[in-house]
Amino acid sequence: MDKNGATLQFYHFLSIFIIINLSFSYCKAIEDHKEVYVVNLGEHSNNNINGVAKTLSEIEENHHSYLLSVKETEEDAKASLLYSYKHSFNGFAALLTPQQASKLSEMEEVVWISKSEPDKYTMHTTRSWEFSGLEENERIVNSNNHFGHMPADLLSKARYGEQVIVGLLDSGVWPESESFSDKGMGPIPKSWKGICQTGPDFNSSHCNRKLIGARYYLKGFEQYYGRLNTSEDYRSPRDKDGHGTHTASTVAGRTVHGASALGGFANGTASGGAPLARLAIYKVCWAIPGKQKAVGNTCFMEDMLAAMDDAIADGVHLMSISIGTTKPVNYSDDGIAIGALHAAKKNITVVCSAGNSGPGPGTLSNPAPWILTVGASSVDREFRAPVVLGNGQRIMGETVTPSKLRRKLYPLAYAADLAKPGVSRTNASLCLENSLSPEKAKGKIILCNRGNNSRVGKGKVVKQAGGVGYILGNDKASGGEVPCDAHFLPATALTYNNAMKVLKYIMSTKNPRAYIMPARTVLHTKPAPSVAGFSSRGPNVIEPNILKPDITAPGLNILAAWSGGDSPSKFSSDIDPRIVKYNILSGTSMSCPHVAAAVALLKAIHPTWSSAAIRSALMTTAGLTNNMGEGLSDETGGLANSFSYGAGYFRPAKAADPGLVYDASYVDYLLHFCNSGLQGADKSFKCPPNAPSAMELNYPSLSISKLVKTITVKRTVTNVGNAKSVYFFESKPPLGISVEASPSLLSFTHVGQKKSFTLTVKARSELLENKNSTKEYSFGWYSWLDGNHVVRSPIAVSLA
Repeated sequence: MDKNGATLQFYHFLSIFIIINLSFSYCKAIEDHKEVYVVNLGEHSNNNINGVAKTLSEIEENHHSYLLSVKETEEDAKASLLYSYKHSFNGFAALLTPQQASKLSEMEEVVWISKSEPDKYTMHTTRSWEFSGLEENERIVNSNNHFGHMPADLLSKARYGEQVIVGLLDSGVWPESESFSDKGMGPIPKSWKGICQTGPDFNSSHCNRKLIGARYYLKGFEQYYGRLNTSEDYRSPRDKDGHGTHTASTVAGRTVHGASALGGFANGTASGGAPLARLAIYKVCWAIPGKQKAVGNTCFMEDMLAAMDDAIADGVHLMSISIGTTKPVNYSDDGIAIGALHAAKKNITVVCSAGNSGPGPGTLSNPAPWILTVGASSVDREFRAPVVLGNGQRIMGETVTPSKLRRKLYPLAYAADLAKPGVSRTNASLCLENSLSPEKAKGKIILCNRGNNSRVGKGKVVKQAGGVGYILGNDKASGGEVPCDAHFLPATALTYNNAMKVLKYIMSTKNPRAYIMPARTVLHTKPAPSVAGFSSRGPNVIEPNILKPDITAPGLNILAAWSGGDSPSKFSSDIDPRIVKYNILSGTSMSCPHVAAAVALLKAIHPTWSSAAIRSALMTTAGLTNNMGEGLSDETGGLANSFSYGAGYFRPAKAADPGLVYDASYVDYLLHFCNSGLQGADKSFKCPPNAPSAMELNYPSLSISKLVKTITVKRTVTNVGNAKSVYFFESKPPLGISVEASPSLLSFTHVGQKKSFTLTVKARSELLENKNSTKEYSFGWYSWLDGNHVVRSPIAVSLA
């Protein structure tokens, strides 16, 4: 072999050697890469080997022993433990390699293991209480419209929720808000066992007889993102976002007169639904490093599980959680579902938002049947700010923007026509960052399409490009839903149809001009309520035979308290220096605490009721008609269905006296777990050989996916109304379906008496024989009536 050949051969072998080593290093790096895993060991076994109840330190040592079995040193085992879940269930969160996690999963005691994911959970981002029927002279907002009349003594019967403790998982709280004053409140309930955790800008004096406890959780957050940047968030329960303060004041804020959003919008009296209920704050959501809060926050599963574990031990009576997954996930991978199951064992009601991923089907989160899942709808108030076009046409819009234009016509343009060189018309039409040409945009009112970036962010782009005004045009999916925002410049938001009218005018003339009129608050608007387009929809893709959401409540343009550490737009102070005490937000995040407040009042009035009974009372008394006496509509103006509103629009007044309830127990939920293929959630419970189907769960609704001819299910109701009563069956079945009850008459002789019946659901022969019949769901309802009560349950059926 000549010299050159030998050299080539040497380099050939050298390259192979390098590739092998790089591959080995890469595989070793993957093998050694550690991530956070949640290890579920099921329920605690109560006693140690001596027959004495385990101490918290013994439980933690037990968790260390599991880690030591897969770690090389005791030091590494202890350092890897983030959380030891010691109260409501047995488990821990730890830093593990994939191989270590796999080894643990093979152990008999381990029920399941779930890997933490950074973008899995996010927060789901006044007139509302009066519109819902919770009105009194000193309660919310500037109108006498009484939708769903509340008995005058309901709040007093509930003592305004005074002895009820609401645990709120969110972004923290701004304790100085008047909404959290404890003036005139009685002593803290003796059942409370929680703490007031201190930290920067939050000390023990910030807790009081209203805010009775506060904690924060960020081990999971910091494991992924590194040490918290304290210029972006407080390392304490203090809220630098606003979302947590908003939801907390919605559920249990004190009565505050003269509250309004920026510019005086929605001026009146603000109050939570249960204004004397106590609040326990669990901060689990944090600012994403390097991003504006307007983009969103992040919440880690292991942090939320730790918060729920503590909340159960602290003694909360219910939890309000306006957080959910960005896409549906199985129960075993859903920290909220796992925590809520253990809360159900203690009869703690967990209320969660359905999500803001609508209106597409199968988008909702928090689908577990032991969670009360809430969609969002509108109230009968609008903030009208019309656009006057150069042809004299007036197009209705809405805004809560205080900025005003001089009264004259301005040049009007469609954002797509103002694109910078190299920017697509699509990106420019959405007013994305740096998409608009300042030369083309200067001095104009600009129409931007909704989508891809925040609504307020679009206005920022317009202002930076030199625009003087901004029109937000809904996309087709958002339809007639119009969220209102405090923009940086004069602005208004339009429905899809109205946006198309403006665009048509722009395209029809060489010199389009317009003027945005100042906004004014208008009450008693019709139709209301309607389902918000953003509200996530069913069917329930995790378990199609459980109908979700359960119910809908006000979530569009809701006024509530705000953090002094964040602007109303949620942009940083260098972009938006404005500070407000109250702010208007939209989202199922806002509807969730409305229902949580109703739960608080019901728990106060009926302290012996189970969480399932309370959910049943809210669902079976929900409304199906708007203030025009018509069926509830969606964002398109067409009729909505149970996949958008569940059982209907919540009516707390009716729910206090539902007549009958559909009850369910922790064991029923464990049986549902068995049916889902998950076993071991509670080691003391053994799944039967043939677990009942999801349809057999005693739920206040009925969903049947892929019906083949006929099916019969059983339901049981408990009398909570008049001692002696007789109920008759009535139904409006889905199209092409028959629904029959046996028996069709239920007679009760005392309160607490239970009666069972079967429902036979049958597809009519003509529907089965029609080859062109749709496989889509159809909807209806069945009810039990005694002359005083209507106990109604929604039905959803699809054919196989």
